[in-house]
Amino acid sequence: MNLKASVVKRFRSFAKKIAGSQSEALEKMIDFFEWHGFKPNDRFVDSILEEIRKNRKRTEANIAILRDIEVTQTKPSNIMLLSLFGENLKQQEPVRREKKLIQKPKPPQKEIDITVPKIRYERLQDEMRGLSQDFQYVLGKVRLVKSSFGKPYLKLEISRSELARYKRKASKSISGE
Repeated sequence: MNLKASVVKRFRSFAKKIAGSQSEALEKMIDFFEWHGFKPNDRFVDSILEEIRKNRKRTEANIAILRDIEVTQTKPSNIMLLSLFGENLKQQEPVRREKKLIQKPKPPQKEIDITVPKIRYERLQDEMRGLSQDFQYVLGKVRLVKSSFGKPYLKLEISRSELARYKRKASKSISGE
């Protein structure tokens, strides 16, 4: 490479400032131009403005993603936690800026009186008592196990056949058989 003495002197002083050796300095300079897409023949101002526009678009996209996460995940979770711990919640309007559908008032529906025969009612009460007793039995068989590793957990101390029987009984009563 043929270089003027003034350019070599200037490059050596510049290389001392940014890198340990002249080869590293030259490599860093080439990497910089390749990374940012600058070309020696282009006007530097245009390239910088283009980079600023690209970065602005990326930033706006990131902001949109963060806002969406805040609206769909963070705020509902925060409200659930506050309600769980009994904090007074103020009714807040939805944050989403979507078009709200205007609901027309529905005509009032006639209330239907549902009467249950006394025999069916007594049978349901007996079934409820039986389920309550079974539930109390199962809860009585739950033990706290403190592990030396990790968190303590609950252990159910009943046989598999008992568990299957309680599952069948519960599903039968739910389905109304």
